[in-house]
Amino acid sequence: MRYRLTFVAGLAVGYVLGTRAGRERYEQLRKAAHRVAENPAVRNATESAAQTGREAASKAAGVVSEKVGHRLPDSVSDRVRSLRGQRTPLDDDWGTSNT
Repeated sequence: MRYRLTFVAGLAVGYVLGTRAGRERYEQLRKAAHRVAENPAVRNATESAAQTGREAASKAAGVVSEKVGHRLPDSVSDRVRSLRGQRTPLDDDWGTSNT
């Protein structure tokens, strides 16, 4: 209960401070965040992290399949194989491009 009360109090304080800052400050923060997101260095770092994550997930899926794949029901194994077949190596669930 204490943590819930602390969370609600923090939410209320954030709301009050946010409304006092007003729309103008919100727009400034939004534009700054947009500039950072469009920065080529940030985009490259994001793409690199996404690629590393995809590679790690692929390796982990291979290891898990080797260790427990024979214990899974056929329907699950078939579904995983069909999903793997649908994806290309450059598919990206996050909506980013590889350009």
